Amino acid sequence: MEEVNVHWYVEDVSAHSCEVAVAGLPGVGHVGKLVVDHLIRSLNAVKVAEITSTYFPPQMYLSEDGVLRFPRNEIYFAAASEDRPAMLFLAGDCQSVGPEGHYKLGEAYVKVFSLLGVHRIYTLGGYGVGRLVEHPRVLAGLSHVSLKEAVVEAGAVANGVEPVGGIIGAAGLLITYGRLSGMEGVALLGETSGYLVDPVSSTAVLDVLEKLIGFTADRTELSKLAEEMQADLSAITSSLQQNSADDLRYIG
Repeated sequence: MEEVNVHWYVEDVSAHSCEVAVAGLPGVGHVGKLVVDHLIRSLNAVKVAEITSTYFPPQMYLSEDGVLRFPRNEIYFAAASEDRPAMLFLAGDCQSVGPEGHYKLGEAYVKVFSLLGVHRIYTLGGYGVGRLVEHPRVLAGLSHVSLKEAVVEAGAVANGVEPVGGIIGAAGLLITYGRLSGMEGVALLGETSGYLVDPVSSTAVLDVLEKLIGFTADRTELSKLAEEMQADLSAITSSLQQNSADDLRYIG
């Protein structure tokens, strides 16, 4: 296997070109992955390419029939409709296991986007804050300062300070490599505890993304996940408060 291999599932690549790409790979809280996987399903996007790499973890995945396969990331295409533009999505199983792979894969993803005519990349992810967040903010990183006003108006925070320490992995690399290839880009990171899969943070990120692109997505599935998470967190909080009260009674 080559270091990075791109396999196309369509004969006419140009028929699936568009200006906007949205990437959401596994990461903190699976914030970006939840959004992109949801959009792929709700927009009936079709798979146009598959990326495999020796930089992915040596972890084989099982099909429903129990057959093992290599880890992979995929490019999907959603055709334009009356109320939204055509969009490409980068989704998949994993990111690189090491720094070199992050750079190699980031460059490869941007080359695919360039071939498909992308002018703007949105990367989605999570920013771990180490605590539960009831109303997560969305922090932004930009390819160009000219994008700042629109991003702030859409509800994100672009203060040049947060996320503290910058952006690790594909969410940051795709924006930077994209700029070097003449593309605009915005990284959107939802605050999350970092301990749990977080559909609440994903919903906050989707809010901003919709405003920036100019479309409205069906949220049925994502909203249900967020409600279930909120219910679970409420139960956990109630249990912790009860245990604390019991401890105080015991001590007193």
